[in-house]
Amino acid sequence: MDQRRAPVYEALEVMRQDKLVPFDVPGHKRGRGNKELMDFLGERCMSVDVNSTKYLDSLGHPTGIIKEGEELAAEAFGAASAFFMVGGTTASIQAMIFSTVRKGEKLIVPRNVHQSIVNALVICGAVPVYINPQTSERLGIALGMSVMDVVNTIRENPDAKAVFVNNPTYYGICSNLREIVSCAHAHGMKVLCDEAHGAHFYFGRGLPVSGMAAGADMAAVSMHKSGGSLTQSSFLLCGPGVNPDHVRQMINLTQTTSASYLLISSLDISRRSLALNGEQIFEKVKQYAAYARDEISEIGDYYVYSDALINGDTIFDFDTTKLSVNTYDLGLAGIEVHDILHDEYDIQIEFGDLSNFLAYISIGDRTKNIERLIGALYEIRRRYKRPKNELPRYEYLAPQVVMTPQEAFYAEKRSLPLSEAAGHISGESLMTYPPGIPLLAPGEKITQEIVDFINSSREKGCVLTGTRDITAQTIQVMV
Repeated sequence: MDQRRAPVYEALEVMRQDKLVPFDVPGHKRGRGNKELMDFLGERCMSVDVNSTKYLDSLGHPTGIIKEGEELAAEAFGAASAFFMVGGTTASIQAMIFSTVRKGEKLIVPRNVHQSIVNALVICGAVPVYINPQTSERLGIALGMSVMDVVNTIRENPDAKAVFVNNPTYYGICSNLREIVSCAHAHGMKVLCDEAHGAHFYFGRGLPVSGMAAGADMAAVSMHKSGGSLTQSSFLLCGPGVNPDHVRQMINLTQTTSASYLLISSLDISRRSLALNGEQIFEKVKQYAAYARDEISEIGDYYVYSDALINGDTIFDFDTTKLSVNTYDLGLAGIEVHDILHDEYDIQIEFGDLSNFLAYISIGDRTKNIERLIGALYEIRRRYKRPKNELPRYEYLAPQVVMTPQEAFYAEKRSLPLSEAAGHISGESLMTYPPGIPLLAPGEKITQEIVDFINSSREKGCVLTGTRDITAQTIQVMV
């Protein structure tokens, strides 16, 4: 196929030039009905915010330009089939799970998964078999999946339908994906990959293996993070052993019937850009990240992740485009550095937790921006460094799973102050966001250690989400 094509974008340009008179939705009629919005977004943007038509195809039942665009994406990513997704990678992940497991069936997952996986289990009723990740006390994070842990879990649960893998984690850590795929397939299980932070693996050189290249059955790829498309746009990729017609049905259960052509065309254009120039683009990103890594390391007291962490198992590989930085020796929590950068230096980084922060380096960065971040971090060390023993040490708190997420979420519940919740079973999720990994999921026992960790996170400024109570001062528990 001709990767220079962008059929959705091309069709929208033709439509825009034709000056069609619209008597369909959206009601703003190419922006003319909402001048304030058109002044804000621009005439060109508003003119292509259109509805599905015979000529523009339909995302739920593509037979024309969208079908062609998805076929081009499949080829570019080395997949058997691909789907434009406009509900974010959350929708891609949930469609993967809905396509693979049903109520009562088992899905093997690392416990440090994104909230979207837990929500998918709430909806479909599948049973999670958690693998508690090994952890790094030095970094204060959960690591990748140990192959031996996966092997043992598969042996103990031979009736599981699939294994779910983060590729990579939020911090850039990768598991031995090829070996996990080999083991799962040998036992008749599929492998599903959360590649929300791994779109560049498909196009850059010298990066960890992508899901499709490793033989995974499905992968959810967040193009808007490292691929350059608009926020909320994603690809769902499938290998040759997956029925794409079945997957389309699962997607259509929850995906909108009024898909945004702004999002679809952004995927189409971004795929073309990466297919033609991805190697050069991500080589530049790697150079930016390497420069920042070296300069920040020279400041002192910042420990910047690198491929020196690789241990052949729980850190099988590392994404060198990620600028993950541990702040323990600085005496500041990562979230404190995050807030200082924003409030005092007008720099917005991706997130901070109790031990680390992540500055996202991408195709949109410039050398002067990297240097501004480096300079700000130098000043923060000079002005704010504290004794490191003031920070809590990270300790992974293995959950005690009592009920499935679906059973707990839909059970009768009552609200308790978090301070009184220890010993009860949680009926909802609670997490810091980002990164959106639940500290508690529905069906897990609330322990005092978890309550203490949540309180420590709150005190340092982490944003707590997921609970019905928007302040996260109370939590829903089983009656």
